[in-house]
Amino acid sequence: MSRVFIIAEAGVNHNGNLEIARELVNEAAKAGVDAVKFQTFKAENIVCKNTAKADYQKETTDAEQSQFEMLKKLELTEEMHRELVAYCKEKGILFLSTPFDVDSVDYLSGIGMEIMKVPSGEITNYPYLKRIAQTGKKVILSTGMSDMDEVKAAIAVLREYGSKDISVLHCNTEYPTPFSDVNLKAMLTLRDELGVEVGYSDHTLGIEIPIAAVAMGAQIIEKHFTLDKSMEGPDHKASLEPQELREMVRAIRNVEMAMGTGDKQPSMSEQKNIAIARKSIVAKRRIEKGQIFTEENLTTKRPGTGISPMKWKEIIGTVAARSYEEDELIE
Repeated sequence: MSRVFIIAEAGVNHNGNLEIARELVNEAAKAGVDAVKFQTFKAENIVCKNTAKADYQKETTDAEQSQFEMLKKLELTEEMHRELVAYCKEKGILFLSTPFDVDSVDYLSGIGMEIMKVPSGEITNYPYLKRIAQTGKKVILSTGMSDMDEVKAAIAVLREYGSKDISVLHCNTEYPTPFSDVNLKAMLTLRDELGVEVGYSDHTLGIEIPIAAVAMGAQIIEKHFTLDKSMEGPDHKASLEPQELREMVRAIRNVEMAMGTGDKQPSMSEQKNIAIARKSIVAKRRIEKGQIFTEENLTTKRPGTGISPMKWKEIIGTVAARSYEEDELIE
């Protein structure tokens, strides 16, 4: 199993503030994730001005505000992008950002971003998918709100226009996602039907589900995080705080290490315990030389340094070549 690629999703949790964004990079780097991801968009390119907000957005932001007004305040300027790219490099963490419109795809490709992340909402956006594919970058495709036919159609578009390296993330686009709606087994269906690397983009509360996803074979994990869940903004409430992010990364690294090779062999650490924990064939009572070994005068006891009890049938009925005291290992 290759190392799980962990993306800390800062998203719009910077609230349009560069210093908060830099602090999010700091916390992601401290947690040991592989990449920190923001979101790149121009509000006028992605939402009509009178579009209503999602219910979860109404609960966590000004309910009177339109979705356009909310998003306009959460844009990252080009200068902020340049600052964050440089800061991520300084901190030794990969900078990623999800483009939400074609112009943003071109911009992020132009500044050399290595991976294009397609959000769930764009999985049916043909011109967007076409432009993503034309960048020639690796693609990570989130699949929230979609069925298998829609996923296959999106991948067909990506491949038609040049994408060769595509990973697919199972996802549920509800913030937070109820545990009963996670359906982690769908990740395995995506893997088996599409023949691609799969992972999981998580919107549940807590860290249990991404850890379970890794145990099931996820190669990519994406999880929202924030500096403080109580901050105003659409995604803070369903995000991890820094300590939780660190705990998630630690648990994922432990789980992927525990997954092992799949070969059933004694591990190095347990080999020394074989002789202590297993048993040998021993004398149940004193046995005289020339006596026949029987089920009445033999038994099995620790340590396991003598004849294995799996040879029991071979030993029963043979003659003792010497005398044995009780508990003595049979030779």
